[in-house]
Amino acid sequence: MDPNGFSDPYVKLQLGRQRFRTKVVKKCLNPSWCEEFTFKVDDLKAKLVLAVLDEDKYFNDDYVGQVKVPVSQVFEAKDKSLATAWYTLQPRDKKAKNKDCGEILVTIWFSQNSSVLDLPSLADPAPLTRKGADIGMDSPLWSSPLRSASPMRVEEGVSFKEEKPSAPTFAGRIAQIFNKNADTTSTSSVEVLDVSELSESANPGVSENKSEEQSSTIDFEEVMTRMETKEQGGEVPSNLPGGVVVDQLYAITPGELNSVLFSPDSSFMKTVADVQGSTELQLGPWKFENGSESLKRVVTYIKAPSKLIKALKATEEQTYMIADGKAFAVLSSVSTPDAPYGKTFKAEVLYCITLGPELPSGEQSSRLVVSWRMNFLQSTIMKGMIEGGARQGIKESFEQFQKLLSQNVKPADVKEMGSEKDQVLASLQVEHQSDWKLAVQYFTNFTVISSIFMGLYVLVHIWLAMPSTIQGLEFLGLDLPDSIGEVIVCGVLVLQGKRVLEMISRFMQARVQRGSDHGIKAQGEGWLLTVALIEGGNLAAVDSSGFSDPYVVFTCNGKTRTSSIKFQKSDPLWNEIFEFDAMDEPPSVLDVEVFDFDGPFDDATSLGRAEINFLKTNISDLSDVWIPLQGKLAQACQSKLHLRVFLNDTRGSNVVIDYLTKMEKEVGKKIKLRSPQTNFAFQKLFALPPVEFLINDFACHLKRKMPLQGRLFLSARIIGFHADLFGHKTKFFFLWEDIEDIQVIPPTLSSMGSPIIIMTLWPGRGFDARHGARTQDAEGRLKFHFHSFVSFSMAQRTIMALWKARALTPEQKVQIVDEESEANIVQTAEEESLAKNLLAAEEFEAKSLQAVDEESEAKSLQTEETGSFLGAEDVNMFRVYSSVLSLPTSFFMELFRGSEIDRRVMERAGCLNYSHSPWESEKPDVYQRQLYYKFDKLISRYRGEVTSTQQKSRLSGKNGWLIEEVMTLHGVPLGDFFTLHLRYQVEDLPSRSVGCNVQVDFGITWSKDSKQQKRITKNIMSNLQERLTVMFSVLEKEYVSGT
Repeated sequence: MDPNGFSDPYVKLQLGRQRFRTKVVKKCLNPSWCEEFTFKVDDLKAKLVLAVLDEDKYFNDDYVGQVKVPVSQVFEAKDKSLATAWYTLQPRDKKAKNKDCGEILVTIWFSQNSSVLDLPSLADPAPLTRKGADIGMDSPLWSSPLRSASPMRVEEGVSFKEEKPSAPTFAGRIAQIFNKNADTTSTSSVEVLDVSELSESANPGVSENKSEEQSSTIDFEEVMTRMETKEQGGEVPSNLPGGVVVDQLYAITPGELNSVLFSPDSSFMKTVADVQGSTELQLGPWKFENGSESLKRVVTYIKAPSKLIKALKATEEQTYMIADGKAFAVLSSVSTPDAPYGKTFKAEVLYCITLGPELPSGEQSSRLVVSWRMNFLQSTIMKGMIEGGARQGIKESFEQFQKLLSQNVKPADVKEMGSEKDQVLASLQVEHQSDWKLAVQYFTNFTVISSIFMGLYVLVHIWLAMPSTIQGLEFLGLDLPDSIGEVIVCGVLVLQGKRVLEMISRFMQARVQRGSDHGIKAQGEGWLLTVALIEGGNLAAVDSSGFSDPYVVFTCNGKTRTSSIKFQKSDPLWNEIFEFDAMDEPPSVLDVEVFDFDGPFDDATSLGRAEINFLKTNISDLSDVWIPLQGKLAQACQSKLHLRVFLNDTRGSNVVIDYLTKMEKEVGKKIKLRSPQTNFAFQKLFALPPVEFLINDFACHLKRKMPLQGRLFLSARIIGFHADLFGHKTKFFFLWEDIEDIQVIPPTLSSMGSPIIIMTLWPGRGFDARHGARTQDAEGRLKFHFHSFVSFSMAQRTIMALWKARALTPEQKVQIVDEESEANIVQTAEEESLAKNLLAAEEFEAKSLQAVDEESEAKSLQTEETGSFLGAEDVNMFRVYSSVLSLPTSFFMELFRGSEIDRRVMERAGCLNYSHSPWESEKPDVYQRQLYYKFDKLISRYRGEVTSTQQKSRLSGKNGWLIEEVMTLHGVPLGDFFTLHLRYQVEDLPSRSVGCNVQVDFGITWSKDSKQQKRITKNIMSNLQERLTVMFSVLEKEYVSGT
């Protein structure tokens, strides 16, 4: 069974060396095949083996179960036939724990074939035509697998003829013994051979007449009409996994395009064959088979020779999978047995013709999609080479095919038509209703009518009644009830009035909300998500009126869109369009929930919810879809929503490169762009959409009961794991948004001395990947343990960067900062240090106003020889340090030469694990290097990491240096929101023999907006000033001690 809970079963049949295979039924646990196969029986002691397997697109097929039927059992049965019966599948390994493998419904019978007989000594020719079935030498055994693992056991199958072949005579048994090696004909058919067919073979006239009646010389349009009248009950099949070779719109109806491609009267196929060099083309007639269940024809031709392969005979079997007048699907299976390894595979091509968008002229268009795959009947080591050669050949063939079709049928101009999204959404019209009409509809119920009636009744009573005398505790102006009945009536009136007032309040509040988010246009460029809410069906009724007041809330990436409220509806019609603002990364999930409006201060009742996973659903399938709702109320009423969802990227083709550049800044290392072949293999492995791309992958161990070695794959939206150890495959993935927390625990003996990354998912999330989880707590949180990374630091930084980018919003990051700050500031020394830093920052802010005048002077230091560094000319730089040091410029530059002094000074300034690359010449007199270090806890409580690039050049006309630096912080909150720029200028002082003037300017560029900019800038400035003071003080001490 696949991770999605379904299987792709097929059956392999074997008798001796004869092997056959059924078609594959996709995503089904109760498949129906209805296929027949013929075996030549040479030995009655042999066994017919039927093995059921689950097809796997990318790995070895899974074995489900098998059943063995002795041929002698069939031969000895009554009428030489085993009745249609269910056979229990047995596991291949008798020691297997799971014995329940399902059942398969099979019919097996004997039939004699007289066409192979040539023994005049055994019988005369005349009786041979009448009783040929009684004396056949090699009996074909017929096997028909019908259904498998069906709990209802409905005997669906092929309709068999009533006449059964008679038992073989004694002469026939003798012939079987002495002529086992005789050359016989064994063919696969859909009709059971019987005596009447044998007599037809002896009478050519009868056979010819009958073939004319059964052949498809009937008009092709009549055949299509007959297919349309049948209940096909299926949807257009999905594209085959080999890829799409044709996807084009044509200015023609689907029926007309179907006739061009597959009608016997069309000359298009002959034209294609001539252009491609194929000869001896023979188009067989269309025939109904399997009791008129399927429509097939056989096409044969000689393929043109290529550079490596000679001319080959090809047999193409075309089968209509669907033909309802609006959509057509034809599966073509091509076999070339004379090709190298030709008996091990078949090439399958799927033609899908569907209804396209309406043309501007008002005419209908059709869409043709052609996809393919290789169906391997046997395992072969040449599988990869065969697929590669077939891919190139099919691509070239269908390029010619599409070119010829465009010459015969006019392609539709997509630019003139506009996008499918625009056309679909333009056809939607919002239902407008007046407030009076809605009010009448909303207030026409028993509660309101009864309240009005009772109120009028009381008013009429007051008008007719005489004033009563004052008695009891009454006084003038206060008239109390005089009986229990009056008390009850007053109570009912109060309750009814209260309910009516609540209804009025709900109606007024709902009318204020009726505008919803419909028609609000998305802003920005990136991934645009558009949702069209069409209608709802069978929504649960929770109001006393037997209806509900539903509205829908859509949530994606933390943003919500709300529909209008539909009063007193179980099948509401919205026709509203919602657009989400552009997103940098493609969304993973769209949450949909339907509520019943109960007033502005009451909790809304959920009528059902649904989740649309863009990674597990083809986005083209969402252009018009009914979504079933989940939940107790929704499942009880079978509620559903009609949606049209569109997701597209407006930024062009550099999306992947831009995203990797952004992640490089987070991770601090170069991320290699993967090749299209690698991305395709990654998408194929986890069944992901084409827009998903691989960012990085790491070899690691998955910790369960036993460590499992495999690879961890990271993309923009998922984290996946795959392992194939001794033929046992483990594969799963979950979304970054599913992760609640990521922890790193120190190395242990069980983790082989490697740190362990523990990923904890939110409750109820990632259940498709639960087979890879280490533990599951009482609240349903799955925990995954990964360890033994080859490069643990790189893996951890990449994982944390991707998780923070996808799962945390900027507000959550700031909240984490505040919470951690409050938790860590517990000691008086830290509080005093923080107060000191803030005070210094405020003093510097006052001084920074004076530094504006010096800014142009600092900028003038950048000459044409040095140039600007990484866009620093656009940064507003402020002077944060200026002083005269008692050391020469040459010794000051030791701080930037990578010497031992450089390392000691940086470590004294709180920079741990300090490392650097050698200086490299970028251009004449300009050098560049990279730095990496971690902050000490005294510098940053988050112990963030720094990746820095420095560039140095000599000052023009002066004895000094200019050093520019661009710093990126990692592992600190909101570190991806900004980049730091530093500029060091040092030059000798002519007035002093030993001394230099040092000036340091600072700037910050913001890649994203944040409300915390001022706070972050103050903190960085104060920290930087302290670090520079410490660094230069230590450098002076080093100079004094060295001299």
